[in-house]
Amino acid sequence: MNSPFPILSGAPVPPPSDVQTRPIIAFANVSKVYPARNESARVVALDAIDLEVPEGAIVGVIGKSGAGKSTLIRLINGLERPSSGHVLVNGTDVTALDERGLRQARRSIGMIFQHFNLLSSRTAFENIALPLEIAGFPTGEIAGIVEPLLAMVGLSDKRDRYPAELSGGQKQRVGIARALATKPKVLLSDEATSALDPETTDQILSLLKTINAELKLTIVFITHEMSVVKQLADRVAVLESGRIVEQGTTFEIFANPRHETTRRFVGSVAGGHVPEWLLAKLRSERLAGDSAVLHVTFVGRGADQPVLSRLARDLGVDVNILHGQVETIAGHPFGSLFISVSAEPEILRGIIAELRAGQNSVEHLGYVA
Repeated sequence: MNSPFPILSGAPVPPPSDVQTRPIIAFANVSKVYPARNESARVVALDAIDLEVPEGAIVGVIGKSGAGKSTLIRLINGLERPSSGHVLVNGTDVTALDERGLRQARRSIGMIFQHFNLLSSRTAFENIALPLEIAGFPTGEIAGIVEPLLAMVGLSDKRDRYPAELSGGQKQRVGIARALATKPKVLLSDEATSALDPETTDQILSLLKTINAELKLTIVFITHEMSVVKQLADRVAVLESGRIVEQGTTFEIFANPRHETTRRFVGSVAGGHVPEWLLAKLRSERLAGDSAVLHVTFVGRGADQPVLSRLARDLGVDVNILHGQVETIAGHPFGSLFISVSAEPEILRGIIAELRAGQNSVEHLGYVA
């Protein structure tokens, strides 16, 4: 039997160029409130959420514990019902479905979990086959679907192993293959890498990106780790106390975070936090001979240009890089640098104006000796 799934190569795959922009998932003014006997004790998990997920995109929803991330993702597959508003998946209002309708809708929505949720009494093959058995697939067809999925996630040689015989990364690969068994249009990921070590996390994220590109599969994942967002997401929504406080493309969020919560998340992985040793030396008033300390965020083409050396040469000033990093985020150069500049106030103003040209941002933090 010909496999319905291509065998995924290990090489990186560029994002598909024909991704449609219509939303495959849409939240329209969605709220979720958990009532309590005492009105003051009720929990507002989500508050007036509006969110669209374009078909074929990878969207990361990030927030601290208790921000409402898990509730949001459970609304997509109908494991939770909203208190108000509507959730549409592939044109179907899942909030209006009865249990039979939800069971049918969930066949097009795969889900992978933080702690794998594998059945210990079933082999890797049998765990992947489970949703097919539940859906009533003929026994003779199941192997023709499961075997290619095992190859896709690199576990053909672990076919008959039980979960206790697998590493954490291998268990998660089984979980991913199981989520793909019914050929879903949407894949949901609930903190799928938070129980894994960094190297295994990178491997799982690479696998998810390849699956997205080759199967044209929409992925929505929740996380509290901005490093995962940076590696995986096309778009980002930031949750704080049940509300989306900021959303946009991954590069937009990193290059120009507007909300304080977003800035904290971005700063944790993009070199945006003032180092403690530098913070201890900073002072607000300038003394004779002091250097100004600037935090400069370079984005776009300016991130890989010799802007600082050109300024130092043209203006005859000393520029010292104190801390920072330059990397690529969502295919765009991005740099976050802390620098000291030895210059008189009027020259410093000109330097800041020059650095702010284009999309760059500059914050004057203070002075150091």
